[in-house]
Amino acid sequence: MTHFRFNLLALPILASLAVALAAAPPNFSGSWKMNPAKSEFGSMPAPIRASSKIEHQDPHLKLIGTEVREEGERTFEMNISTDGAQTTNQIGPLTLTTKAKWEGSTLLVGSKATTDDGELAIKDQWSLSEDGKTLTVVRGISGPRGEMTVKVVQDKQ
Repeated sequence: MTHFRFNLLALPILASLAVALAAAPPNFSGSWKMNPAKSEFGSMPAPIRASSKIEHQDPHLKLIGTEVREEGERTFEMNISTDGAQTTNQIGPLTLTTKAKWEGSTLLVGSKATTDDGELAIKDQWSLSEDGKTLTVVRGISGPRGEMTVKVVQDKQ
């Protein structure tokens, strides 16, 4: 009878642990390379090459990105807090203020910057494939020149 009682008490604890593990956010750490065939840039010119290195220990996420375009290569670094705390990053001439939070297994990242033309707003949705080998970022950009959406698909290296 004691053994049966222990199992009844253990079931809610085990169920809670299973839910907590299932709800754990994905880890984006790794080296990533843009997959141009799966990415969509709309009217915006696609980079020739793009890659990123991500170090992610929730709630801290550090992204070092490199893009190659016709104008040349540029590298940038962003530090993001996934718990909703605001971070500030300098990307070229832009000072971005960023807030990020989890919505299920999707990381929502919102950034704002002021340009000579007006305010720029960027809203990203980061998601990781079930096998952890594909990172997809859907980015909505809104600014003085209008609105657009791009999708950047990256493969783990």
